[in-house]
Amino acid sequence: MDHGGHGMTMDLPPFTLGRGLAYSPDPFFLAGCVLALVLYGWGVVRLRRRGDSWGAGRTVAFALGVASIALVMCTGLNDYGMVMFSVHMVQHMVISMVSPILLLLGAPVTLALRALPVAGRDAAGKSRTGPRELLLAVLHSRYVRVITHPAFTIPVFIASLYGLYFSPLFDYLMGSKPGHLAMMTHFLAVGLVFFWPIMGVDPGPHRPGYVMRMLELFAGMPFHAFFGIALMMASRPMVATYEHPPLSLGIDALADQNAAGGIAWAFSEIPSVLVLVALVYQWYHSEQRQAARSDRAADRDGDKELAEYNAYLASLQARGR
Repeated sequence: MDHGGHGMTMDLPPFTLGRGLAYSPDPFFLAGCVLALVLYGWGVVRLRRRGDSWGAGRTVAFALGVASIALVMCTGLNDYGMVMFSVHMVQHMVISMVSPILLLLGAPVTLALRALPVAGRDAAGKSRTGPRELLLAVLHSRYVRVITHPAFTIPVFIASLYGLYFSPLFDYLMGSKPGHLAMMTHFLAVGLVFFWPIMGVDPGPHRPGYVMRMLELFAGMPFHAFFGIALMMASRPMVATYEHPPLSLGIDALADQNAAGGIAWAFSEIPSVLVLVALVYQWYHSEQRQAARSDRAADRDGDKELAEYNAYLASLQARGR
């Protein structure tokens, strides 16, 4: 690997699916994926030992989210993504849109709040501060309120495309391993804070209604489509890092850029549909729960009225005797 010029260059054979999926771990993301699975598994086991239930669907969703990160960062896709714009765009779209959705469906914050022990009080009666209390403090902090507000998440979500790829910043970050890791971590973080209030699975400072969540979702998605179309319609390479791909790949830079644009455009639709289905499902079950509560309240009121009527009849009979 040669660190120089506009980015990191390497000689690789032409891309195939087998080479793209070959095991090629990035130590940073591999450690992060393993740690996430271990901590999540610890939380689930702790709840089960305590006799509490935890949905298998949530566990599967979280595991798939971690697996999707490992797929794009711990395989040959990460190697080819350094020299092929199209493969890099697959990495970007998966780690910023697919992985966050799956991770959030796993409700990791809810799991942590249920699994972590309450710190309790010390001998003087003062409340202790443990991991659970720190997590609650973070959730209620002004910082989290700001970074999860639509006025912040939507502009950052958009800027991660236009402000990064159409400026020298992308080439600068791609010029070093730490820069590339920082960029991919940023994509994941932006996806998490963007979809967190929209998904509404974990507790958070912003919990808009379902209609507002859908509006927030569709406020950001069209910009992905426009970004993809801009790449597809360009008549010249727009990102210097991928302007001169290695000859060993046997690809044309402009054709590869057009493919990257098509991938970005397609990914503006697929996650939107997934999130929309999840929101409709949540909305339906919320209405069902509300209806059940209303029915129970009506039953209690009806029982009370019946008891009062029976008491009234009994009083009439007593007076008659």
